[in-house]
Amino acid sequence: MASEGEGQGADGRWSFLVILIAISAAFALVLWPFLTAILWAVIAAILFTPVYRRLLARIPGWPNSAALLTLLLIVGIVILPAAILSVALVGEATTVYLRIQSGDIDIARIFTTLFAGLPGWATTLLANLGVKNLADARDIFGSGAADGVRAVLGQALLFGQSIFGLLVKLSVVLYLAFFLLRDGDALQRRVAAAVPLRADQLGLLVDRFIVVVRATIKGSIVVAIIQGMIGGTVLWMLGVEAPLLWGVLMGAASLIPAVGTGLVWVPMALYLFFSGAIWQGAVLVFCGLFVIGMVDNLLRPILVGRETRIPDYVVLITTLGGLQLFGFHGIVIGPVIAAMFIAVWDIAAQMRGEALPPPA
Repeated sequence: MASEGEGQGADGRWSFLVILIAISAAFALVLWPFLTAILWAVIAAILFTPVYRRLLARIPGWPNSAALLTLLLIVGIVILPAAILSVALVGEATTVYLRIQSGDIDIARIFTTLFAGLPGWATTLLANLGVKNLADARDIFGSGAADGVRAVLGQALLFGQSIFGLLVKLSVVLYLAFFLLRDGDALQRRVAAAVPLRADQLGLLVDRFIVVVRATIKGSIVVAIIQGMIGGTVLWMLGVEAPLLWGVLMGAASLIPAVGTGLVWVPMALYLFFSGAIWQGAVLVFCGLFVIGMVDNLLRPILVGRETRIPDYVVLITTLGGLQLFGFHGIVIGPVIAAMFIAVWDIAAQMRGEALPPPA
């Protein structure tokens, strides 16, 4: 009888496990359209929880007011500046796009100018690659560059047109962030009670997750914003057209490890040199190497330090992989997955070490 009861109990546990997995998968499917909104709500809560706790310490007994004030701070220092920048960027991108469409800006002609100014060894190299004259260069590279620029500008225009969907997701971010700030500790305790891990193991995973999110935001997003602002300012001072657009592209390029802002300012400096703007090109090269480039070398170690404990090559590969799979959101998702992977295997090594018999 005991064995029969144990068998029924085991069957019941397996049945419940199947139901648990099925319901959890269905719940994840329902949340999937708002996955990125949930991600950024969690990030906002992680970054601004210290601010919420300081406000709550000043107004004890008023958690709703402290959470609301924290949301207003998020809107004031993050969302409002981003909205103003987006409006200006869409306007500038629209102007450039219309000029390309009308022929005022001829990408193929610009590339032809660059090709004509190349030294002999460069033209020989291009000839070996099948580019033997200006017509080939215009057909192969010019049209491709034009298509690429049009694609980037087209995405900026689509961003402006999808403002309603963006507002919906932004509302979800703020709404969810409010409850994560206010009830974060209680939610963490409920998750800890449900997850089948020891307290120290779960604590390690949570701590690693929080550290990597904070380090990624500080070490990538903040540095990208600063580099984009400096790059855009330099281009504006040099009289380059659409400096805001190029500054934003420079900030976005800085998120790509190893290459960074050079993806933008190097071709632009070459264009300035070949078009006769020698001193402007020299200034851009100097600022690119010793101002824009040094921001990353100086600020990233200060903002991040070694708190993530993830090897640089892992950060590079996971960031690129995250960008490929998840777009802009992959900047955070890639390193976080890497950190969780390392933490889980650290726990597995710990458990295996505990399971091994002591040496004789």
